[in-house]
Amino acid sequence: MTRIKKGIYLSFVCAVSLQAAQVELGTIDVEAKVDTEVVKDVHGEDIKSADLGEALFKQSPSVSLVRRSGIANDVIVRGQKKDNINVTIDGAKVCGACPNRMDPPVSHILTNNIDYIELNEGPYNVEDFGSLSADVKIHTIKPSKEFSGDVNLGFGSWGYKKGAFSLSGGTDTVRFLLSGSAENSEQYEDGDGNTFAEQVDNYIADNSSGNPKLKGTAYQDKYRDMDAYTKKTLMAKLFWDIADNQELRLSYTANRSDDVLYPNTPMDADYDDSDIYNIEYIAKNLGDYSKKLSLNLYQSEVDHPMSNQYRKSSTPPPADPNLIKHWLTTKMQGAKIKNELELGNHALTVGLDYSLRNWDGKYYRNDNPLPSQFHSIWDVDTKNIAFFMKDKIKFDKWVLDLGLRYDDTTVTTADTNTSVKDGDFNGLSGNIFATYHVDENTKYFAGIGASSRVPDPKELYYYGKDGARIGTFDLDKTTNYEADIGMEKKFENATIKGKVFYSFLKDYIAYNATDKRFENVDATIWGLELSGTYIATDSLYFDYGLAYQRGKKKDPLNGQTDKDLAEIPPLKVNLALNYDYDPSLVLRAEVIASSKWSDFDADNGEQELDAYAVLNLKGTKEFGKNFELTVGVDNVFDKTYAVSNTYKDLTLIAGGGDVMLLNEPGRYIYTNLKYKF
Repeated sequence: MTRIKKGIYLSFVCAVSLQAAQVELGTIDVEAKVDTEVVKDVHGEDIKSADLGEALFKQSPSVSLVRRSGIANDVIVRGQKKDNINVTIDGAKVCGACPNRMDPPVSHILTNNIDYIELNEGPYNVEDFGSLSADVKIHTIKPSKEFSGDVNLGFGSWGYKKGAFSLSGGTDTVRFLLSGSAENSEQYEDGDGNTFAEQVDNYIADNSSGNPKLKGTAYQDKYRDMDAYTKKTLMAKLFWDIADNQELRLSYTANRSDDVLYPNTPMDADYDDSDIYNIEYIAKNLGDYSKKLSLNLYQSEVDHPMSNQYRKSSTPPPADPNLIKHWLTTKMQGAKIKNELELGNHALTVGLDYSLRNWDGKYYRNDNPLPSQFHSIWDVDTKNIAFFMKDKIKFDKWVLDLGLRYDDTTVTTADTNTSVKDGDFNGLSGNIFATYHVDENTKYFAGIGASSRVPDPKELYYYGKDGARIGTFDLDKTTNYEADIGMEKKFENATIKGKVFYSFLKDYIAYNATDKRFENVDATIWGLELSGTYIATDSLYFDYGLAYQRGKKKDPLNGQTDKDLAEIPPLKVNLALNYDYDPSLVLRAEVIASSKWSDFDADNGEQELDAYAVLNLKGTKEFGKNFELTVGVDNVFDKTYAVSNTYKDLTLIAGGGDVMLLNEPGRYIYTNLKYKF
C-alpha cells in the first residue's frame, strides 16, 4: 500500500469513524461531522440477515442489541432505546405498532435496501421530533442513470434462505429503482443446541413449581418445529429532474413479516405489515436567500396483530379455547420544509416540522372483541409542530454549530374514563457544538445541549388485557441536558477518536415493576467511547472500538431501593483484523466482547449476565467483474451467551425466579452469492 493510498484511507476512516472492513468511497454523500458515526455498506457487509439491529450491533461499539427473536431486534444507543432514540428512514419518522417492541422502527427497513446510516449521539439534532439522546438516520440506496443491478442468493445454518435483487436505470432526467427480497429461517439454536421451543421448555422446567400457569407459555407440540419467521420486502423509487435546479423524489417501501416467533414473550406476531410513502421536492439556487429549499411529505402505516395461537395457553385442557389476540395499528404522517442559505461565513437552515401519529389497540378472545373497556390503547393522537433553525459558522480554525428548536405537542385519547387527561407539552431545545482544527491531522470538539421528548401513548394510557391501567396520564416530558468532549487524531498509519459525555435526564420515564406503572425520576448517564484504525502492512489493518456507560437514578422508584438505571450495557468492545490478499479477496476476523452486567436494575427485572467474547470470520472473493462469493462463520466456538437483559417494561415470560433470558445464536455458517450487472 502506497503512502498516498494510506492517506486516502485514513482520511476517510477518520472522517466517518467507520467500523467496517471494506471501503467504497463513491456511495457516501454525507458531510462528515465529528459528532456523527457513519455505518456504511450494511447492504454488502451484513448480507446474512435482513435484521438491521444485529448489523448495527456488530459494526458499532456504541450500539447494544435487545434480542427478541431471529429478526426484528431493537437497539440501545448510549443506554437509551424506544422513544429516547429518534429513527428516520430517508427523512420519514417511523414508529412500530407493538407496545412490546416486537416491531421497533429499525425493523421496517432491511439491510439490502440501505446505503448508509448516521448515528448522531447526544441532543444535537434540532430537525427531528424527539431526538432525546441519539438519532438514527437511515439512508436507502438511490437510483442511478446507468442500467445496473444485482441478484443475491444467501443460505445459512438452521435452514436460512434469502433471495434479493435490485434494478436501477433511467435517463438524464428520470431515474428508477426497484428492489425486493424474501427470506425465512428455522428457529436458531443457542450454543447448547436449544431451539426457541427448547429454551422455553428449559425455563419452565426450572420455574414452573413456583408458577403453574407458566406451562401455558410452552409451544404446542404441532408448532414446536415451525419456522422462526418469513419476511418479504419491496422498495420502489422514482427520481425526476424537473429542471436543472429542481428534483422530485418518490419512494414506497413495503415490509411483510409473517409468523414471527418471540420465545421469551407470551405471544408471537401473527404478522407485521408496514408501508412507507415518501415524497421529497428539492429546489436549489433560488436566489441570494435560498441555496437549497426542500419539502418532505411522508406517511408510514403499521398493522400488527400478536397472539398466543402457537402456545399451550390458547388451548388449555379441559377448558374452552382461550385464543387471545392483541391487535394494534399505527399511522405516522409528517411534513417538513426547510430552507438553507449562506450569509458570509454563516450556513443557515430554518424550517418547520409537523407530525401526527395515531395509535390504536384492542384485545380479542377467540376472535371476538373483548368489551370496550379492554382497549390497550384508545385511539391516541400525538400531534407535534415545531420551528427549528441551525447555523454553522466557520472562522480561522474553528467550526461552530448552533441549533434551536421549539416544540408544541398535544396528546389526545378517545378513552372514556373521566379521570384520564389529555397531554399538552411545549419546550425549547438547543445546542452549541464547537470543533477546533489544530491542523489537518488533529481536531478537538466539545458540545453542550438540551433536548426533550414527550411520553408516548403506552407510557400515558396503556391498559393490560385484564383491564388494569399501566400508563400514567400525568407524566412529564423528559429533558436531556448533556455535555460532550473529545478529540480526533490521524497519524501516518493510524487514526484514533475518543470522547466522553455526561447526561442529566430530568423527569426520565422509567417503569416501576413494583407498582406496575410508569413514573418520572431524575437520572444521570455518563460514558466514554474510543474507536480507530491501525494499518500494519500494505494488506493488513485493524479497526477497533469500545463503549462504556453507567447510569443512576437520583432516587429509587416508589417502593424500591435500587438506584441503578435499567438497560445500561457494560463495557463493549469491537475488534477486527482485515486482510486484503489482493483486490479480489478480502478476509475479516472480528471479536465482539462484553464484560458482565455488574450494575443492573434488579428491582425491575434485570439480572446479572455473564461476560462473553465471540469470534466471527468472513471472506469475500470476487470472480471477474460480475460474481462475488461470501462465506462466513459467526460465533466460531459455539458459545452460549445473552446480550440483552430482562427489564420489565417489556412483557416477558416470568416464573418463580428471574425473567426468561433469550440466548444468542450458536455457531452460524452462511454463504452468499452475488451477481452484479
